[in-house]
Amino acid sequence: MSTTRTGFSSRLGFVAAAAGSAVGLGNIWKFPYETADNGGGAFFLIYLLCIFLIGFPVMVGEISLGRHTRSNPYGAYLKTGNKNWALVGILGVACGFMILSFYNVIAGWAFGYFLKISFGDLLNEGDFGAFFGSYVGQIGELFFFSLAFMAITAFVVMRGVQKGIESAAKILMPVLLVILLGLIIYALTLPGSWEGVEYYLKPDFSKLNLDVINSAMGHAFFSLSLGMGALITYGSYIGKQDNITSSAAIVTVADTGVAFLAGMLLLPLMFAMDLEAAQGPSLIFVVLPKAFAQMGPIVGKVVGGSFFLLVCVAALTSTISLLEVPVSYFVDERKWSRGKSVSIVAAVIFLIGIPSMMSQGFSPALSGGEEGIINYGGKTQDFLTLVADAFSEVSLPLGGLLMSLFVAFRWKTANLSDEISKGNPTYKGSTLEKFINIAISYVCPIILGFIFISNLLEKFFGFSFIH
Repeated sequence: MSTTRTGFSSRLGFVAAAAGSAVGLGNIWKFPYETADNGGGAFFLIYLLCIFLIGFPVMVGEISLGRHTRSNPYGAYLKTGNKNWALVGILGVACGFMILSFYNVIAGWAFGYFLKISFGDLLNEGDFGAFFGSYVGQIGELFFFSLAFMAITAFVVMRGVQKGIESAAKILMPVLLVILLGLIIYALTLPGSWEGVEYYLKPDFSKLNLDVINSAMGHAFFSLSLGMGALITYGSYIGKQDNITSSAAIVTVADTGVAFLAGMLLLPLMFAMDLEAAQGPSLIFVVLPKAFAQMGPIVGKVVGGSFFLLVCVAALTSTISLLEVPVSYFVDERKWSRGKSVSIVAAVIFLIGIPSMMSQGFSPALSGGEEGIINYGGKTQDFLTLVADAFSEVSLPLGGLLMSLFVAFRWKTANLSDEISKGNPTYKGSTLEKFINIAISYVCPIILGFIFISNLLEKFFGFSFIH
């Protein structure tokens, strides 16, 4: 095992990078809507419980496996398992590859909105729904917006772990927090905003059902960037003296905190502007621009531009980790230079993302609807949704399930404890050790197995046993 592998220069660098990997677009647009629509504080409590039961133990397992092997996901499973288990690592690399292909497209949308609001006249549009449909239905500008975003991501990753990933995270995460807090303070000064806070946080236990609980379990897992080997990769860059459990706890709290704060921005803002909530991209690309337009030409530009800068920063911290997963594979296993690996991988991922870019109206065959050629789950889907369903909704919980089983029954929890105790001498024999061993051996496999089967059946076969 090589001891010269470049790593993070400090624990702070790792925590910032890992938190940046976890914080992404889902924190900004998905979590606030799901919380508000599914019982407010009641959903949030279920979410926190799932973070504690699933997210934290899996994160500790991934980081520990990465640090122990000093390798990418494929190499980590190969060194501690065998060639068959190494296929789990290949699944992780493939997930990072394919998720970035469509994630970069959506990041390009946000980058374009940032430019068009800050330096253009987007807020003068009368029908934001029609504008967004037209905007994503062409690939002229979007090609260059997404290309620029991929180029920025590649530039950071090409600079390496310390000068690139760590340095960027130390800048981007504070910037994200400052922008978010500034926008929250502004939103809470608006008349009617506190009604949004009450709607967001007031527990409504009558809305809790199996569907809501499943949603909370799924989001708790996805929001922490687990199941694809990103934290195995980042874990391979930390020192033996680092405390894995406390670092994982900080990353978990940071990710949950950003998601919570995003809700404290979006719901008060929508209530103050008397706007209806919407799910998915419509929330930030259609509903919120209406709010910014109502603020006046100057304030709207400043607030709207700042918000989409926030979205871009959140996206960038995630795209960096997504790119690093396949890059680390080619650097470790194929012995490519970092420059060669980043250049080729980033270019291929961008090209693979073009069908997703075309699938929002530009190409009828790829866009769903009557002319669509992609049919599964009992309906016609667009190409971007296909990739998201296959590699995010289904493959990530599968990856987390297999990782938990691997750590518990192949690598063994005794070896996991040995690795964790190198940076935490009091870990062995502690209540925390007992909790993590039980969670990763039984709780995580059962819950992640349920999420995997549920999502597979619902997404691809149109069957759900929780509705």
